Amino acid sequence: MTVSLQLKDALETLKDSGVRITPQRHAILEYLIQTMTHPTADDIFKALEGKFPNMSVATVYNNLRVFRESGLIKELTYGDSSSRFDFVTSDHYHVICEECGKIVDFHYPGLDEVEALASHVTGFKVSHHRMETYGTCPDCAKVQKH
Repeated sequence: MTVSLQLKDALETLKDSGVRITPQRHAILEYLIQTMTHPTADDIFKALEGKFPNMSVATVYNNLRVFRESGLIKELTYGDSSSRFDFVTSDHYHVICEECGKIVDFHYPGLDEVEALASHVTGFKVSHHRMETYGTCPDCAKVQKH
């Protein structure tokens, strides 16, 4: 699905849930859809402050909360670092660089069976799962070699 179609669908979802579409909301959502970097709220603020000089970090956080509550984005929390935000396209997993903090998506459909097995073995009604893989990204590995 193209970025423009994803944005259109996301805006429709917000409108359907009674959320007013402000220029800031539109820009934050578009940024989240376009970026592959899993930005923090500060990253989003810095990327958009030139376009919206009167926008505050609080505005970014408030909009991220609205998007999260609408199911459009996921908040990713890893250890003590700042939350990062991911536009929800499909179930996917993350590999995280322990040096620079970069997060990269990867897909592995076989893990869907884990929920069914966990439910069967424990009797839990499983709602979701999350997998994190850690290592060193290629850029940081190059730096370490030198």
